[in-house]
Amino acid sequence: MQHFDGNLLAGALADLLAFDATTARARCNGCGSVGEIATMIVFRSAAGTVARCAACGQVLLTIVQTGERTFVNFTGTGAIEIPRD
Repeated sequence: MQHFDGNLLAGALADLLAFDATTARARCNGCGSVGEIATMIVFRSAAGTVARCAACGQVLLTIVQTGERTFVNFTGTGAIEIPRD
């Protein structure tokens, strides 16, 4: 399966958040690595979008969009650091 970088998440997360979320930094619950969301390894299919840690491959977040709702799960993410201007 082809993968993309975390910039693929920009549109979906922009719909939910009021800033470019790809510039935020996330900590992996698996290995403790910290990096910008834009550096995640992202897989997209008809079932949804899965973002994995670039260091260890653990699932950091999933996004599933249905007709009227969007489900975002950050289970593998320990924290998200959001830059303030």
